[in-house]
Amino acid sequence: MSIQQEETIFASGMTEERVMIQELARNFTRDEVRPLADRLDPEKGDIPADLIERMGELGFFGILIPEELGGLGLGAYEYCLVAEELAKGWMSVASLPARGNAFYRTIGGNEDERRRKIAAMAAGKYLGAAALSEPGTGSDLSGVACRARREGDEWVITGSKYWCTFADGADFIRVLCRIDDGSGAMGGTIGLAVEKPRGQLPDGVTGSPIPKIGYFGWKTWELFFDGVRVPADPDREDGRAFQSTAHGLELARAHTAARSIGVAQAALDHAANYATERVQFGEPISNFQAIRFKIAKMATQIEACRHMLYHTCEEIDAGRAAKVKTSMIKYLASEMAEEVTSEALQIMGGAGYTTLHPIERFWRDARLTKIFEGTSEIQLRIISDAMLGKPVERQKD
Repeated sequence: MSIQQEETIFASGMTEERVMIQELARNFTRDEVRPLADRLDPEKGDIPADLIERMGELGFFGILIPEELGGLGLGAYEYCLVAEELAKGWMSVASLPARGNAFYRTIGGNEDERRRKIAAMAAGKYLGAAALSEPGTGSDLSGVACRARREGDEWVITGSKYWCTFADGADFIRVLCRIDDGSGAMGGTIGLAVEKPRGQLPDGVTGSPIPKIGYFGWKTWELFFDGVRVPADPDREDGRAFQSTAHGLELARAHTAARSIGVAQAALDHAANYATERVQFGEPISNFQAIRFKIAKMATQIEACRHMLYHTCEEIDAGRAAKVKTSMIKYLASEMAEEVTSEALQIMGGAGYTTLHPIERFWRDARLTKIFEGTSEIQLRIISDAMLGKPVERQKD
């Protein structure tokens, strides 16, 4: 049993309900997620549909969705508790709940249509993918070039997108576009939902999977939109989709921190167990001070990040501005996850560098947390700008 498992109930803010939710996610991960990951990740297989269906039955896609719309009506704290547990099995699976929870506020249409879609989303039956980045636009999403032109009651989308994970498996793709008013000037931005059959790309969209070194279980796509038509929704077309997207990244960064912590905890637990079994020079390597101190340091780093995450989630759930704190915990936890998973691999020596153990999966996936939802460098920029103000160019004499 890990330190985290023993002390969960004593953690700040851990109510009896939260302990139950955490245990539900922990048992699901142990019994269903981890065995699938161990089998499918080495062969780059996709997460099976029946696992997604099971997650819908457990309510994981509707944690943040209000009860009156079919969800659980809970908060960032519970959302991140579940993500941490799922990431201990497979970080890709831990990312799946965002395909509902992070999208429900974007659903348009009339009230009946909106309620129907959100209820289906909470059950895992209407899930989204985000097409934000482009071949030439990553951290600076204000520079998107994919165009949307209004023609009557429709928008027509033309352009390229990159890093769209789950584009084939989702029920719709939310595309961040630059509004093309025909003037040639840079217009506002709009987010458009392109609906599609699950398992296919939309009509008018072609693409190919991007070869990755990790984050297996689903495909990440480069997409090309060629005159794709989407019905207009005047109530959701204020030209400020970039600003809304940037605001939504606060919760996404807390979610990434939770996934980072889960991956790191899984690596620590596996390496610690291995150290008690691996015998060298006539005794378990867990007796060696160098190994013991590594494990102690790793456990301390994880626990510090965990408690900062819980505090940040409480701030989010209380409705207090958390832009800087989410950047801080995202930066701290992702940097920690890479270090801890690397140390776990080091403890295991040559065994850790094989695919016979999951450490290499944890290591590969942890490395990604320093890149997506804003790189570590972007987080440091946000934090330093908040502390010092934005850089001002000095006037030269």
